[in-house]
Formats: sequence, structure tokens, C-alpha cells
Amino acid sequence: MNNLTDLAHLNRTSHPKLRSVVGIPRPTPARPLDLRVRAQRIQIDELVVDDPCQVLAHAGQAVLEDPDTAALLGHDPATPLSLPAAAALLCALYDTDALTAMGLRLARHTTRVSASNQQTEPVSLVRSTAPGQED
Repeated sequence: MNNLTDLAHLNRTSHPKLRSVVGIPRPTPARPLDLRVRAQRIQIDELVVDDPCQVLAHAGQAVLEDPDTAALLGHDPATPLSLPAAAALLCALYDTDALTAMGLRLARHTTRVSASNQQTEPVSLVRSTAPGQED
């Protein structure tokens, strides 16, 4: 062999089948389009304490009647409740209608709604009303 044929021999690929297998990109399977829309609604009732004595009395009674739930909320029957803790406990245990009979008053009701899918930005809406306010 002469030098030119030796160089030509080096330029040839020694494994053409291997190179062709590695060089072919495999198509990735298409993901199905997710058309589901997820929505979330959060309702917030803002309440004001109108009668502190009544709120404390109802909260103290609630701790005695349901100590397990009160303990889950961080309250102990042996420890006196502060007014904010009493109002928080009552709000966790009762609905708005019951709370109005326990010395609390509804000051504002707010509803926050958001909806989105995987392809678009979320849409958010907020609606807030106060008692006596026209819709």
C-alpha cells in the first residue's frame, strides 16, 4: 500500500451501520392536549366583634363542649381565651348565620375566583359586598 491509499482507508467509516443508527432522531410521541380547566373559589367573611362578653362566653362554652376540636385549633380548656382567640375559635366552628347570634357582625363578604388550564394564564375575579350594599 502506498501512503495515499493508507490515508483514504482512514477516512472511511469503519462502522457505517452504527453511525446510521445513532444519527436518526426518533420522533417523540405527541402528548394529548389537556383541555381541563381548574377553578378555585375562596369565600371570605369579614366579621367584627360587637359584643365582646357574648363572644368570650360562647367561645368558652365551645371549648368545654368540644375540647378535641378546640385543641386542634390550639386552645386549652384550662387557659382563658383572649378576645381575638375567642373570635377565631367561633369563626372556625360556626357558620356566619350562627356567628351573628354570638356577638359578631358581618362586615364584608368577598369571593375570589380563579380558573385556568395548562395553555393559558389564569383568569381571576374578585367580588366584595358589604351588608346593605346593593349588588
